[in-house]
Amino acid sequence: MKRLRCAVIGAGYLGRFHAQKYSAIQQCDLIGVVDPDPIARGRIAAELGVAVFADHRELLGGTDAVSVATPTVTHHAVARDFLQSGAHVLVEKPITTTEVEARELIALAADGGRVLQVGHLERFNPVILAVAGELVNPRFIESNRLAPFKPRGTDVSVVLDLMIHDIDLIQNIVHSPIVSIDAAGGPVFTDEIDIANARIRFENGCVANVTASRISLKSERKLRVFQTDAYLSIDLQQKLLTVVRRPALIEEGVLPKVDVEERSFEQGDALLAEIESFLDAIERGRPPVVSGEDGLRALLTATRIAELVG
Repeated sequence: MKRLRCAVIGAGYLGRFHAQKYSAIQQCDLIGVVDPDPIARGRIAAELGVAVFADHRELLGGTDAVSVATPTVTHHAVARDFLQSGAHVLVEKPITTTEVEARELIALAADGGRVLQVGHLERFNPVILAVAGELVNPRFIESNRLAPFKPRGTDVSVVLDLMIHDIDLIQNIVHSPIVSIDAAGGPVFTDEIDIANARIRFENGCVANVTASRISLKSERKLRVFQTDAYLSIDLQQKLLTVVRRPALIEEGVLPKVDVEERSFEQGDALLAEIESFLDAIERGRPPVVSGEDGLRALLTATRIAELVG
């Protein structure tokens, strides 16, 4: 099979990791990395020995697939250019800054028969992959995503920077329309929202309580799911899963003995798995794990929460 010609647009924090993964994958050739910053270009060229460019338009028509890891405000323009040139696109989350932009990318990919995948990385977390079959009709979900303050990512609110990961996971788990959202939060260290909490009610009765902060003293990524027969505690950071199941028999007046199962997982490489999944979707002509529609759905919910926090 013909090796895919791949490129990475953006050589910053995330883009550098994307470039490293592509350079290590056998079924593709990393033909270029783009960044307007000469220092970033020089660093990636020295590290990977790859051709570097200042403008993504220099690669239009010469690539089969690209990762777009540029600032969010440029996602639409860069991804649009490559889709129009016939390339498949993996765009980092959030897919774009507006619904209109996202819908245009989705339409372009559909019209051109191209894969448009959105970089919601937690979908490839080993714990999430392992627990998928365990999640049946959840009634209540609680998520906490906490991080110490870092200047990176502060061009958008914490809702679009961090909370959107859990929004995507939760909506993918619940599979039901949202009927209402209550939200609170505000800026602390930046002009954008730095801490936020949202209570999301779904049409099927499930409620999700979602918290994200980028001004915490500790780092935490946890998801707790309560359903009819079990409680699942999912530590996305430590790759730990605890499942507490309801016993088969409950005697009246007797304290039930619950079944507790604990599992740990290798750290794995979620970004490599994500990129390999993207390339596999291209080669097999199948829909990506995280579609443009999934990215739009998460964006719409995140935007609504950010507006409520306002």
